[in-house]
Amino acid sequence: MLTPLHRLLEAGLHAERRIDPFVRPALDKVLRWPLTRFFNWTINLTRSRDVPPLAMERIWPDEEQSLDTMVAEMQRQLDIDFTPGNYERAGNTKTHGLVHGELTVLPNLPEHLRCGIFAAERSYPAWVRFSNPGPHVEPDIDDVGFGSIGIKLMDVPGPKLMDDERHTQDFTAVTTITFVTPTSRENAFLQYWSRRHLPIWYFLNPKRTHIRDFLMQALWNRTLANPLANEYFSCVPYLLGPGQAMQYSFHPLTPVSTHIPRLPLRPPDNYIRDNLAESLRAGEARFEMRVILQNDPFLMPIEQNGVLWDPRRSPRIPVATLTIPKQEFQSPEQFAFARRLTINPWHCLADHRPLGNQNRARKRMYYEMSRYRHARNGETHVEPTGAERF
Repeated sequence: MLTPLHRLLEAGLHAERRIDPFVRPALDKVLRWPLTRFFNWTINLTRSRDVPPLAMERIWPDEEQSLDTMVAEMQRQLDIDFTPGNYERAGNTKTHGLVHGELTVLPNLPEHLRCGIFAAERSYPAWVRFSNPGPHVEPDIDDVGFGSIGIKLMDVPGPKLMDDERHTQDFTAVTTITFVTPTSRENAFLQYWSRRHLPIWYFLNPKRTHIRDFLMQALWNRTLANPLANEYFSCVPYLLGPGQAMQYSFHPLTPVSTHIPRLPLRPPDNYIRDNLAESLRAGEARFEMRVILQNDPFLMPIEQNGVLWDPRRSPRIPVATLTIPKQEFQSPEQFAFARRLTINPWHCLADHRPLGNQNRARKRMYYEMSRYRHARNGETHVEPTGAERF
């Protein structure tokens, strides 16, 4: 019974993706922020006010149990979906492109922002991976999830919180402004339903509903056209030096084509990659990295990532520019290199330590899932230098 109904709901979402670009811009302009703040207000109404102080964490007793479930379910799903030698990531699965770039820290930052990689005005070479959430590799129009960006800076001096890479600092972000699950405990349930190929039931299950999280995701999920046109949000918090928590985002600065061929009919299976390639043949693209600082421990929580950190409460502050130069990126060797990379937010300086239960889960989950993928593919982990070209 669940499977046919899920397929019907999924078919509805696929149909919505075909008409979304024609109506969504006008609706977003009028409704997205008011509805986002309304649903966020309803979420906060039902939350406990017993939260950790600013930039502090609270470890839950069942975190390891939730993490064990997440890893086991994701490994099972990979075994179902892929064959040895062809394993992809369990999340952020389909690579649209891995491109080289440079992150440049802005001059004259306020003193309280000069921490970690932002301590001095300088540039870092970067590999930037654009992807869709997965867990399947499917035609772009059939993927109803968010877009994601993974940024690996290199030539970053200083000790790191994980010792499998010595010179990198990783950042990850998605196109939704809040995270798909509020906690690692709920994420374990999402992985269960995802492994059964029934992810919508994570949100709509009447016994454990996440309908408000579904609505928050729906407000920011749309038919994606070009990774260079998207704004990306970390959704989870990080330190910005001792006693200060931040979330970050990457705001697009370069106008690029967002045309999707043949809509409302079926577009090419990899039209997102095609648009990315066309844009980078024409010239460079730039993003502005911005941070938002926590100034209220309840309204901007550390341990609940389904809650909006509202920029009306704490404005986004520009701290760096990500520049992606004109380039080609579609060689098989470059895609194979992308599959070997491990992007983990715990590849970081202590000044940018990931915060909260979902970030704590990521440390082991991302590590174990990347090594699982490498083992099934007969590959090894590689720490890039930034000098690689294909």
